[in-house]
Amino acid sequence: MADQTSVVLEDAGKKISLPLIEGSVGPKVIDIRKLYAETGHFTYDPGFTSTASCESTITYIDGDEGVLLYRGYSIDDLADKSDFPEVCYLLLNGELPTQAQKEKFLKNITYHTMVHEQLSMFFRGFRRDAHPMAVICGVVGALSAFYHDSTDISDPVQRVIASHRLIAKMPTIIAMAYKYSIGQPFMYPRNDLDYCENFLYMTFGVPCEPYKVSPTLASALDKIFILHADHEQNASTSTVRLAGSSGANPFACIAAGIACLWGPAHGGANEAALNMLQQIGTPDRIPEYIAKAKDKNDPFRLMGFGHRVYKNYDPRAKVMQETARQVLDELGVHNDPLFQVAMELEKIALSDPYFIEKKLYPNVDFYSGIILRAMGFPTTMFTPLFALARTVGWIAQWSEMIADPSQKIGRPRQLYTGSPRRAFVPVAERA
Repeated sequence: MADQTSVVLEDAGKKISLPLIEGSVGPKVIDIRKLYAETGHFTYDPGFTSTASCESTITYIDGDEGVLLYRGYSIDDLADKSDFPEVCYLLLNGELPTQAQKEKFLKNITYHTMVHEQLSMFFRGFRRDAHPMAVICGVVGALSAFYHDSTDISDPVQRVIASHRLIAKMPTIIAMAYKYSIGQPFMYPRNDLDYCENFLYMTFGVPCEPYKVSPTLASALDKIFILHADHEQNASTSTVRLAGSSGANPFACIAAGIACLWGPAHGGANEAALNMLQQIGTPDRIPEYIAKAKDKNDPFRLMGFGHRVYKNYDPRAKVMQETARQVLDELGVHNDPLFQVAMELEKIALSDPYFIEKKLYPNVDFYSGIILRAMGFPTTMFTPLFALARTVGWIAQWSEMIADPSQKIGRPRQLYTGSPRRAFVPVAERA
C-alpha cells in the first residue's frame, strides 16, 4: 500500500501533515500514528466507528452498497457455489483450495473432531440449566489445558494445528453443551459425515436409534455458517485480536471472542428478532406494531431490521430468505405464522417511506432465527451456532495479526474527565 496524499491538521498555528493510506478497495485512511508525538493530542472515537485498528486482507464490507466479500469473493457466490469447509480454507489461507488441498484440509478437520475424553467430565462441573454460552466459553478456554502442543504462538506449525483443532472441535463442544442441557448422552462424531451433517447428528442423534440427516437441513446450516463466518472488525473479532495482541494462546483468545459474542447487542440479534415475530404473532397484527415502531414515545423496536454497518439491504439476508423457504418446505410447515409475519414485514420495509428513509432493511438475523427454530434448535442455541460459524473468522483474523510484523499490544487511550490531582486528606480531618 502506498501513501497517495496527505491531510493537513493545524494546531495552535502549527501545521502537521498526516499521510493518507489507500487500500485495495474502500475509503482512504488517515494515518494518525504520529499524531500524539507531534501534537500531544489523541483522537476521540467512542466505539471506534471511524478508526481502523489494523490492516487486513480477509473481509471487506461496503455498508452503503450492501457488499460483503471474503478474500475478494462475493458472499452470494460463496453461499451459492461453495461449502463451509471450503470457505474455512479460503479465510485461513487466502485462496480457494484445489481439489487435492480441499481433500487434505477436510481430512485434517475430520480427524480432529473428537475431544479429549476428560472434557466430558469437565462438562459435569456445570449446572444442567446453565446457558450453553457459559458452558462453551469455559470449555473452549480450557482447551489450552488439554492441547499443550498447539499453544506456542511463535511456531507457525502449532498455529495451524490450533486453527484446525478449533474449527473441528467447536461443533463437537457445542453439541455436547446442548446434549448436557437436555440430559441426553453425548454423541461421538462420525468420520463418514461431512461437517454440517456431523453436527446435526451429534446434536439431534441418540444412541438408541439411527438418525438420518436431511440434506436440505444440512445445506441450510452450511449456508448459515458461510454467511456468519467473518464480518470484518466487529466487537467479538476485535476482542479476539486485542486478546491475541498480548500473546495469549489461541484457545484463550477464542474464548474471549465467545464471551463478547454472548452480549445481546452482538450475538443475540437473531433470538431478539424471533421473539419479536412471536410477539406480533399473526400478519393481521402487523399494522399495530408498525405504528408502535414509528411512535417515538413507544419503546417497541422492530428487531432484525437495519444494521450497524449495512445502510442497504444486507446481502446475507437475500440468501437467508430463500433458505428459509426451502427449510420450511422440507419440514412441511408451509403455513408457519412466523414466516408469514416475516414475509409481510419485509414487504412493508421495502416499500414504506419510513423504513426506506431510515434505511431499515431486513438483515441476516431476521431470517436465521426462523430457520434455526424450524430445525429444532432452542433459542438458547442460536448464539452458540453463531460462535461455531464465526470461529474460523476469529482464527483467520488472529493468525493474520500474529503474522503481522507491525502488530502491537492493543492499548486504547481515553478522554479523562475525572478529578484533577488533589492533596490527600487524613481520615480524621475529612468533613
